[in-house]
Amino acid sequence: MRPARLRCLATYYYLIIIIRRVIEPHMKLIVPFTLFMAVGFTVAAGCVAMTNKNTINATTATSVTPFSNTSDTGLNKTINATANSTSELKGSLRVSISGILYPANLSVVLDNETVGMVKPTTPLYLMVSEGNHTVMVCVSSVCEQENITTKFGTYTTIDFSERLQRDVEFPNPTARPTAQILEYYKNGNVVSVYVKFINPESTDHMISADLSFGYTYIDGRSHVKLGDSAHAKIALFVNAGQSETKRVEMYLPSSDSSICFDNPIIEELQVK
Repeated sequence: MRPARLRCLATYYYLIIIIRRVIEPHMKLIVPFTLFMAVGFTVAAGCVAMTNKNTINATTATSVTPFSNTSDTGLNKTINATANSTSELKGSLRVSISGILYPANLSVVLDNETVGMVKPTTPLYLMVSEGNHTVMVCVSSVCEQENITTKFGTYTTIDFSERLQRDVEFPNPTARPTAQILEYYKNGNVVSVYVKFINPESTDHMISADLSFGYTYIDGRSHVKLGDSAHAKIALFVNAGQSETKRVEMYLPSSDSSICFDNPIIEELQVK
């Protein structure tokens, strides 16, 4: 046996002997008390058996739950997903035609898609994703084009005034609605006249014109040269800033080759 255990047992027997000598005459009355005291002294003397230290350590080691990094992994994924879902960066774009005096309202096309209208007094402002883009401003079938590169935090400005004035014929902004004869030709006893109506103003108008031309011919009976005139009236509704062309037919008394006629003219123009 180990020395510590031997000392414990010796102390135990020594206490039993002393107790028996002191209280033997009264043994029957206090046997339970004697046993209680013996156990108490034994505990007090440090004779309680010690648990194996190695066993304690082993139990402690197996009862501790190892730290898991699962939560950190999930947190990292969430952060990465949030970072990847950042909205697309955009740059500012300003499109203008400020140098044009004509009251135009023109379409702006960005990458083959109409994105708005621009006026000489009102530029068009856009937020465009970073990268290379194509911007166009169109007047009827004429389109001016510019290739640009937009970046976040930068301001890109394009003005199409000079190119549009070079390639597009704009009426005088101070001019009133008017009409002009483009061409005419004779077919038999009919003279076809093509009239162009122009409305440079910012409001729509009904424009009408009175046409006429003079002609001479040889009378078939008297063989005398006679003169007369032909008349026609034409009207057309023209939108603001637009022009329209219309044909009108004017008649001669016959298709005789001896008939001569002057150039058609506009006698009177009315604007409503």
